[in-house]
Amino acid sequence: MLRTGLLGAGRIGHVHAKAITGHAASELTAVSDYVPEAAEKLAAEYGSTARTTDEILADPQIDAVLIATSTDTHSDLIEAATAAGKAVLCEKPVDLSLDRARACQAKVKESGRDVMLGFNRRFDPSFNALKQALDAGEIGKPEMLAVTSFDPALPPVEYIKVSGGLFRDMMIHDFDIANFLMGEPPVTISAVGSSLVDPAIGAEGDVDTAAVTLSYADGRIAVIRNSRRAAYGYDQRIELLGSKGMLQAENMVENTVVKSNADGVTAAKPMHFFLERYMPAYRIEWDAFVTAVTNGTPFPATLADGVTALAMAEAATRSRASGAPVALSDV
Repeated sequence: MLRTGLLGAGRIGHVHAKAITGHAASELTAVSDYVPEAAEKLAAEYGSTARTTDEILADPQIDAVLIATSTDTHSDLIEAATAAGKAVLCEKPVDLSLDRARACQAKVKESGRDVMLGFNRRFDPSFNALKQALDAGEIGKPEMLAVTSFDPALPPVEYIKVSGGLFRDMMIHDFDIANFLMGEPPVTISAVGSSLVDPAIGAEGDVDTAAVTLSYADGRIAVIRNSRRAAYGYDQRIELLGSKGMLQAENMVENTVVKSNADGVTAAKPMHFFLERYMPAYRIEWDAFVTAVTNGTPFPATLADGVTALAMAEAATRSRASGAPVALSDV
């Protein structure tokens, strides 16, 4: 039984608590949060106990920690947890600062441990089936990738202020999926972005609408499109063209009913939000973590993956500001 401490009792902490307690080989031993009442409430909901983060890290009976705190705490907690000998699964990103993330990576390497990064979309059943078909050679060599990720509604501007920007906060998932499918990072990154949905986001120096082109050493191309608003729901699609065919992962919809009559043909909208769309992925992600820790096998999404995706976000941020492509090696 993997005895687990959950650091962070916010919205994503609730998602992870459900995954931990729903797994036959793990238990939620303790919960911490900078708001003690939040930790107490979540712990009570799942029959656990509320403790401080320091108490969780110091407890030799706790085998692993899941870091679901605010991004600005991730690097410090990763370093502290690995130094304490815990197995660690941390939500993305590693940090908002690439330099700090790289320093964290070096510190963790000194400990002789590794960390799993919470790129949950790798574990989405549809996206993973697409990856398996690709690896089986069903479409030959991948040549052009298109990733669409549109949120249903804007987050609060207060969140935007501390998020690190669309490329670090939202598109970082898509950078990782591109690396996952294309098998390597790109050579150059070109980004454009605008504040079309809410001028307040532009006033904070961020964008709510963006497109990025990734160019690879062998000429392959990937295009990522993000928007903070899609009036019809949470739009999550992948299209991968290969030398022998195409693979597509379409939206998960509210239901599969298609209505056809003299007025036309209609179908259900995509699921409305990420908690609905990706809950199975969070469960599969946690199972992959438990399996890797139990068997002593490599994590399927590592701290190095997180640093690479963050470097791509930094390159996209610079490209959008300069209007020119940015070489990933220059970041």
